[in-house]
Amino acid sequence: MRETLVLNASFEPLSTVTLRRAVVLVMQDKAVVEKAHPGLRIRAAAVDVPVPQVIRLCRYVRVPFRRQAPWSRRGVLMRDRHRCAYCGRRATTVDHVVPRSQGGADTWLNTVAACAEDNHRKADRTPDQAGMRLINRPFEPTPSDSLLLALGVSARETLPEWLPLPA
Repeated sequence: MRETLVLNASFEPLSTVTLRRAVVLVMQDKAVVEKAHPGLRIRAAAVDVPVPQVIRLCRYVRVPFRRQAPWSRRGVLMRDRHRCAYCGRRATTVDHVVPRSQGGADTWLNTVAACAEDNHRKADRTPDQAGMRLINRPFEPTPSDSLLLALGVSARETLPEWLPLPA
């Protein structure tokens, strides 16, 4: 099962949490289940809760506006869908387009996902110096894109279980 989507009281997506955390929020009356997995329930001696796909917080949480998504290695791998920027195979590491030894920084526009072989072959050089071509150019995701990437969804996709129920 995927993680549970958490909505603010205003129905804006905030983040995702584990199933365990979602159930705790519901049981503490801090959230309500907006959408549950059909036919699945969590049962215990004094508990009978539907398995949540989407929960909504009961109280509004003020979230400071972010102009940029924070950079992370995990974020780069997700942004590039775990595909090597040089060959397209499965990526397991992050490569700096301009190496750190040449002044390159940990930024969205200077890092790409790479397989270990290509990362090792490129070594401490730029792609031009190594004679390698980038398949896709790095880009900076918006904060909402980074939330979707964390959920494993591209900005152009929506999970059907998170769509509103038909009226």
